[in-house]
Amino acid sequence: MSIKSRVVLGSALALLVLSACNDKDAAKTASAPASASAAAASSSEVAATVNGTPISKKQLDQIMQQQAGQGMPDTPETRKMVIDNLSMQILVAQLAVTKGLDKSPEVADQLEMTKQSILANAYVKDYIKTAAVSDDALKAEYEKFKATAGGNEYKARHILVAKEDEAKDIIAKIKKDVKLFDGLAKSKSKDPGSKDKGGDLGWFNPRGMVPEFGAAVAKLEKGKFTEEPVKSQFGYHVIILDDSRPLTPPTLEDVKAGLTQQLQQQNLKAMLDDLKAKAKIEIKGNAPAPASAAAAPGALTVTPTASASASASAAAPAAASASASAEVKK
Repeated sequence: MSIKSRVVLGSALALLVLSACNDKDAAKTASAPASASAAAASSSEVAATVNGTPISKKQLDQIMQQQAGQGMPDTPETRKMVIDNLSMQILVAQLAVTKGLDKSPEVADQLEMTKQSILANAYVKDYIKTAAVSDDALKAEYEKFKATAGGNEYKARHILVAKEDEAKDIIAKIKKDVKLFDGLAKSKSKDPGSKDKGGDLGWFNPRGMVPEFGAAVAKLEKGKFTEEPVKSQFGYHVIILDDSRPLTPPTLEDVKAGLTQQLQQQNLKAMLDDLKAKAKIEIKGNAPAPASAAAAPGALTVTPTASASASASAAAPAAASASASAEVKK
């Protein structure tokens, strides 16, 4: 049984999501490159210099890691391309400093905003990394998860048609001989994912189906079929229940990483809400009210890691096979 990761962040947390890479790139572009790059390179191997301004190997490695996540291979050729781009950025930034543009009010404001953005993101990342989640909190969250992940799962077949009369005609035929179901599914069903398998949807959680379908399946007894067409947004279904069994939730160990991450996000949200509530924020003149957490531009974001996303979920278990998703699933 697969488990989908659906760690949901609150709106206040959404206010705190940063694009750290973009902010760092912006800072490099706008700031005086000689001193900043020299400081960065002082404690690491230098990959290149541009008019005496170093590009550290650490900086280059970080950029290559970011680009690898977007599908760019880490090869000598791509590293040279990145160095070329950084070199041009440094050269143009040096011209800007020579011209005194770094002293202009507009650029100075942008540099300050970029600095604040990077610092805020660094704090959020540090909080997520260091904030401990207690065993008791984790167990309590797991109990909540189990309460929504229980119930039964079902193995069923269906025939999907466009008109109610077609569905009634199919029902009349299988009332005479239920063995006709497979053949009728293959010849009549509009569900491309299941028709060639006699309408078989495999095992699924009814909560993963459209409501009408899930409710109808849950009412059926094993071996029985719906004696009235089941209407959904996709058309009319004739459903036969082959089997059912208790749905066993994944163990705490299976979902521990995802639940831990979710609790970290919740704790972060609570901390940020408290921080804002205690702060003295004054709106001057005709300035607009502060943007909401969900709508604030340049908002901070803490993106779940791939490993945590893959490992667990606080949502209902995945329902059914790919065939079921073709026409029945939400």
